[in-house]
Amino acid sequence: MKIEIFEDAAELGKAAGKRAAEKIKETIKSKGEANIILATGTSQFPVLTMLTEDASIDWGKVNMFHLDEYIGIPISHKASFRKYLTERFLDRVSPLKSFHLINGENEPTAECQRLNALISQVNIDLALAGIGENGHLAFNDPPADFDTTDPYIVVALDEACRKQQWGEGWFETMDEVPKKAISMSIQQIMKSKEIICSVPDERKALAVSNCMKETISNMHPASILQNHPNCTVFLDKHSASLIKK
Repeated sequence: MKIEIFEDAAELGKAAGKRAAEKIKETIKSKGEANIILATGTSQFPVLTMLTEDASIDWGKVNMFHLDEYIGIPISHKASFRKYLTERFLDRVSPLKSFHLINGENEPTAECQRLNALISQVNIDLALAGIGENGHLAFNDPPADFDTTDPYIVVALDEACRKQQWGEGWFETMDEVPKKAISMSIQQIMKSKEIICSVPDERKALAVSNCMKETISNMHPASILQNHPNCTVFLDKHSASLIKK
């Protein structure tokens, strides 16, 4: 795992997006197509902007998978990650070879089985991710399941995670935030050949410190990234404030 620190969220996003674009193009050149995982949330805004503005990427050779989605949220809801990825990514690039969004309105076990069958057929070249205020990776809240080999799983969202979603303005009240989601598992994320983890903002500083400096623990789920051989964590000076020393 490597850590790179930038002045602010905008610079962080540009650097992470540039590296993601390079990796996608390198992979297409070497093997003819690229399999990627996209994340959502405010941390990904500038990253996805960089990707969608790169006209040199042949999106027709890219297969996309989706990290997580709330259970029971329609695609019309402003918090829907399907809506997020459709508006901020899919609608802004030429058609992909394939894309696989999580439908949280389907029966959860059946939806996981559908997605598991799809992702089990490929090797993931690049995963974009972030770290939550509670240290989660995707929606794997503490104590995260480090052991399951199922690619997608149903998870319970803890109070800290739900407060973050409300605090970021995705929901009008705390009561509206779902208590369950479908998430890509820790083991599946770690299978990715390269991981680009973007974590701006001072409110993430404690989680970053816990996950980057402390012993790997499922109470700090993103700490598992310490074990990945090709992961770069992109921070700004605010999120990195507790690890600079």
